[in-house]
Amino acid sequence: MADVTHAPAPAAAVHGHGTTTGISNAKLAMWVYLSSDCLLFGGLISTYLLLRHRSVQGLGPADVFDIPFTSVSSFVLQMSSLTMALAVAAITRGDVRRNRVWLLTTAMLGATFIGGQVYEFTTFYREGLGFTTNIFGSAFYTLTGFHGAHVVVGIVMLMSLLMMSFRGNLGPERSDAVEIVGLYWHFVDIVWILIFTIVYLIP
Repeated sequence: MADVTHAPAPAAAVHGHGTTTGISNAKLAMWVYLSSDCLLFGGLISTYLLLRHRSVQGLGPADVFDIPFTSVSSFVLQMSSLTMALAVAAITRGDVRRNRVWLLTTAMLGATFIGGQVYEFTTFYREGLGFTTNIFGSAFYTLTGFHGAHVVVGIVMLMSLLMMSFRGNLGPERSDAVEIVGLYWHFVDIVWILIFTIVYLIP
């Protein structure tokens, strides 16, 4: 009887994530989601640009924005992209301990950004700019608040990975999970660069 030799299965297929596209189903799903999110943020940014100067009463951008404070907060969020990349690199080479450190650091930087956003929103509200004060307020809070919600979701993802790691369920063989969360986190950071430039820096 002829000896039948089977070719080794691709690594992605071994872990139950094989696809004909060359990347895992989970990673492909994340790319599809991020593509749809691009359209959503594009719509929100376009709406803000159309409405921000249509305020008929109350405070406007020049009255409430604190550019130095928001710049520092933005820098903190951008630094989290570096720590996220380090987390992915650590788990890829099998360094679980450093992966935990960088995941936690990324989550803390994200939480710092959210804390700054909450402080900013609170300050604006006390100065008289609420969600319904004028059209600018509605457009501003919707756009930046929606992005803030994305950051919070990212923090939850990071903490979930950290818990998986402490339970022994996140080793080099599951580095794909860290890469997928990394894709989401980098997307959120890039979107904030656009929002910060358009909302805070363009007159």
